[in-house]
Amino acid sequence: MILNALADYYDRLAEDPKQDVAPFGFSRQKISFEIILRPDGSLFEFHDARKESDGRRVPKLVIVLGQAKPTGSGINPCFLWDNAQYLLGFKVDDPKPERTMRAFEAFRERHLDVESEIDDEAFSTVCRFLQSWDPSSAAEHPELGDISTSFGVFRILGAQKYVHERAKILTYWRTQLAGDDDTPVAPSLVSGEVQPIARLHQPSIKGVRGAQSSGATIVSFNLDAFESYGKSQSYNAPVGVDDAFKYCTALNRLTSDSHRRVNVSGTTIVFWSEKPTPFEDDFGPVLDDTTAEDQETLDRLRGFFNRLRSAREGDKLDDADVPFYVLGLAPNASRLSVRFWMAGTVQQLAERLGHHLADLELDGAPDERPLTIRRLALATAKPKKGRPDEEKVSPLLVGGLLRSVLSGSPYPQALLNHVVERIRAEAFADKDKRKDWRAAMHCRTAILKAFLNRNHAMDIAVRLDAARPEPEFQLGRLFAVLERIQNDAHDRKIERTIRHGFLAGASVTPSVVFPRLLRLSRHHTERLATTKEEAGQRRVWLKSTADQQVTAICDVLESFPHRLSLNQQALFFVGYYQQREELFTSNTSEKAQRRRRPAEAKE
Repeated sequence: MILNALADYYDRLAEDPKQDVAPFGFSRQKISFEIILRPDGSLFEFHDARKESDGRRVPKLVIVLGQAKPTGSGINPCFLWDNAQYLLGFKVDDPKPERTMRAFEAFRERHLDVESEIDDEAFSTVCRFLQSWDPSSAAEHPELGDISTSFGVFRILGAQKYVHERAKILTYWRTQLAGDDDTPVAPSLVSGEVQPIARLHQPSIKGVRGAQSSGATIVSFNLDAFESYGKSQSYNAPVGVDDAFKYCTALNRLTSDSHRRVNVSGTTIVFWSEKPTPFEDDFGPVLDDTTAEDQETLDRLRGFFNRLRSAREGDKLDDADVPFYVLGLAPNASRLSVRFWMAGTVQQLAERLGHHLADLELDGAPDERPLTIRRLALATAKPKKGRPDEEKVSPLLVGGLLRSVLSGSPYPQALLNHVVERIRAEAFADKDKRKDWRAAMHCRTAILKAFLNRNHAMDIAVRLDAARPEPEFQLGRLFAVLERIQNDAHDRKIERTIRHGFLAGASVTPSVVFPRLLRLSRHHTERLATTKEEAGQRRVWLKSTADQQVTAICDVLESFPHRLSLNQQALFFVGYYQQREELFTSNTSEKAQRRRRPAEAKE
């Protein structure tokens, strides 16, 4: 199914001339320089073919003959394109000049051997250059030092096309693609058509974070233990050479397209639809919104999220029935492992994303950024230099989380485990170690709410519902009230409250911790009796208000439970956060009031 969908995506790209997709037997390569020759084969100049992009010069993409540069330490010359080591026998600060000379000689011999067969004037000009070129003279061209780190091609002075684009050369190249008579022929597993079977699936897949820079493969057999029935290498997975080229080329295009690829905690995620759709263009920021820096992009993202919420209510999106695919890849030595694969229609995925957003919806967000998959994953990470350490996020968790979101299935249990673990370890979110501690508190609570609502049908509201009957929820509320009393009992804001010393214990063993907290709170409550109603710019409680809040919650509680389960701990933290938002932000500023009004309107 994966390879079929990728092959179909290649066909979609091939039908669009704007995509400039490479046909079978060709590839798009990064070209940095051109070797411009006079008609007699003498050198005219080395031309810098790079272009300006964001204030720097980058190679341009050119369709050349053959696939990506072969890996390995052997001598592997390409045809009419290569790096300067092969084209010119030149390498900056060359540690192995003898090997460089062998590479140039192999490139030269490959072209001279077929000169008469190709019988093209421009090709013969290249051959004359290769015969007369002295690699030691490359040092006389200082411009090579800057441009020779990537690939180069040949062009004849005055010609618009490159040499490898001439008709006779293309005809010759296509005859070489037919393969030899020993290549097995069978129905391809991808299309079902009878084709020569690919021994290796090329081109190699690049652009997957953590994989080999030279490229990796999804299908490969490199040990006898993996082979069956006397078949070697990829003949064990009979995919036609044409189909293998299609799916590999399509996947390479996706992994190189920043609008179709997102990297989240070691997993490279690509996505596409069967035909162009607006949903395809807007889907990326659902996974990762780090590129949404300007207000216009944020507004567009919020508009897309609103359309997802509408889809949950039954509104039809444009191109609702178009198939949509999401593929997660992770490195595995020289191969790629499929972390997850999801397929559905645009409407199906939009509705599931809408449900996911509804599950996460929670009052009190400290900023306008949506809770993307990446932000949810980072909520499970330890802090490092003031930010969550993305390397500590479990790749398996990312795959499971995205699979549950896109399939509408329950969230992975590991998500709850990791979030509760971080809350207990950091007293929800340690502002001494995290610059984003407010956002982390909100995100972690939203995750707990979503998990309990979806996995256990608890129907937790967007904002505080003080009438919820669960003791653990009320205990969380009580903890927030006690923290507020402690905070207001001091004439100035205190940096470390009971949250930093007692939150973890109170959420696990309430019967041990809460009696002690209530005794401590009496001291704080007595101080409230002598504290001015306005302490600086802070609005503080009066003693009577504090007593009423504590009494009201304790009247609901029959006793303090000895121990709370993981789900009960999650509900405890939700109760704490929602009560804390009600107490600490309800009267602090008009901005906080405006932030809550949209949620009230929805209710």
